[in-house]
Amino acid sequence: MSNITIKPQVAIPALTPFRFSHRGAKDYAGLLRQYSATFKMAQPMIVRLTGFSARSVAKWSEGIPPSPKQEKALVEMDRLFDGLSRVMQPAQIGCWLKSPNPAFDGSTPIQVVERGELDRIWRMLYDLESGQPG
Repeated sequence: MSNITIKPQVAIPALTPFRFSHRGAKDYAGLLRQYSATFKMAQPMIVRLTGFSARSVAKWSEGIPPSPKQEKALVEMDRLFDGLSRVMQPAQIGCWLKSPNPAFDGSTPIQVVERGELDRIWRMLYDLESGQPG
């Protein structure tokens, strides 16, 4: 006979705290609801902005945490929302992302993001905030 003691399993807290609590969300499902309400965008827009599948985004909306790579895309998207919120009303962001823009040669901002040219949007934001002509 052995004297093995089995300790009850204790939940180990996440090593990385939830990065999006500044949005008023406690989990990824709440975060996606917050994006929808604040920025007036549906889940397919999140799919396009992050570059991940609709299935992945659906899992996040069910509260399943994203992988580190997916979370990095969410962080980048969140930063973009913050930048855009400095120059327009948050409720206009969803519509702005879908509207053709002469600053992007008639492409929509979401198309610019999908082509991997996010730096063009950041450059536009810098020009707007610094007062430099675009």
